[in-house]
Amino acid sequence: MILALEYHRSAARYIATRTATGTKLGGRMAGLLVGNMAPLRLTNKSEPRRPSDEWTRLKPLLSGICGSDLGLLSGSNSPYLSPMISTPFVPGHEVVAETMDELPGLPKGSRVVMDPVLSCRPRGVEPCIWCATGRESRCDRITGGAVSSGLQTGFCGDTGGGWSKQFVAHASQLHPVPDELSNERAVLVEPIACAVHSVRRVHVPAGASVLLIGAGTVGLFTLLALREFTQAGPIYVVAKHRHQRERALQLGATEVFEPNRAARALRRATGGSLQHPQMGADFLLGGADIAFECTGGAGGLTSALRMVRAGGTVVASGIPASGVDLTPLWYRELSLVGAYASDHGGPEKVTDDVPNAAEERTRADGRDGDFAEAVALAGTAPLDGYVDAVYSLSQWRDAIGHAFAAGRLGTVKVAFAPGQQ
Repeated sequence: MILALEYHRSAARYIATRTATGTKLGGRMAGLLVGNMAPLRLTNKSEPRRPSDEWTRLKPLLSGICGSDLGLLSGSNSPYLSPMISTPFVPGHEVVAETMDELPGLPKGSRVVMDPVLSCRPRGVEPCIWCATGRESRCDRITGGAVSSGLQTGFCGDTGGGWSKQFVAHASQLHPVPDELSNERAVLVEPIACAVHSVRRVHVPAGASVLLIGAGTVGLFTLLALREFTQAGPIYVVAKHRHQRERALQLGATEVFEPNRAARALRRATGGSLQHPQMGADFLLGGADIAFECTGGAGGLTSALRMVRAGGTVVASGIPASGVDLTPLWYRELSLVGAYASDHGGPEKVTDDVPNAAEERTRADGRDGDFAEAVALAGTAPLDGYVDAVYSLSQWRDAIGHAFAAGRLGTVKVAFAPGQQ
């Protein structure tokens, strides 16, 4: 038996927590989510089984709390994703762990980080067209095969997840951690890989002006990836809290704006004119060339759509929320691009039998996958102190409450240490 935090789906709790979210209860909402309305339970449960010898048991050392986890708990994630999870499940997909079984090239006791996507190879099925070309994040077969439905480890009933003493993962999901990389940096690799993928989803021309909405984990790591892998010109960041503004400047932001002043400040920086509709937020005629929405909130995507120039591009890096006015998308002829999880890297050649083949050819550069680049970046970037709140599983109420208030409390990443008492 192992100690684990287990998520139980309940329609009544989903409606109640979603209602609480909509009523802007602030700290009271977090109280509801860790009290009687909590869909989480701390329990002793059976160890997850290894589907085959290609899988290993893992002992988590640190496991992060992600915005998607908080969206799940608060009921703000879309029901669209419900067929792609199997309950009850153990959350936790941002993990640094030790292997507990021998795998080829990966001895027992190896320290690893995990690509959580449960694509064709872990499921033991014939590769779909996306997995065959290294785009596992687009896998079409995440509801079948050797394990139950689950778009990722941490949303699958059969695999377990990082918010536990033990879970299982397939060899193809695992990446060795260099000895010199601390656990506190290694646990950041998965969200960094997602940021690298997000930046790779669009062409960022040399000198292009970029707007980042949000400076939490997703926004800061997207800024890091933009400065590392593109020749972007000025990068403007919208950040709510002082510590976020300081970190954004440290990572190379040109200017950082407060949310309520962002449109005016961007007009001064990029030119154009500020417009004041009868109802709703101001918008620019002019603005940034590209915007990355990194909050997952309706307000963030609304702002991004209203602050890019005509013909510009908006990348949705956070899980989108409902209630977004898409009129700017139509009127300003914008491109809206989604960015989910990470890729293993493009093949040397992509043929025309791949959907959107023209776009895929621009990515088929033979580069290393997003995780390899994220591991390297985690070792060199100024990320000390990004994980400054670590809790045991028995302290889960405090951990979740802290994660919901992370921005206000000056924290970037909250994590569990499942082995900690």
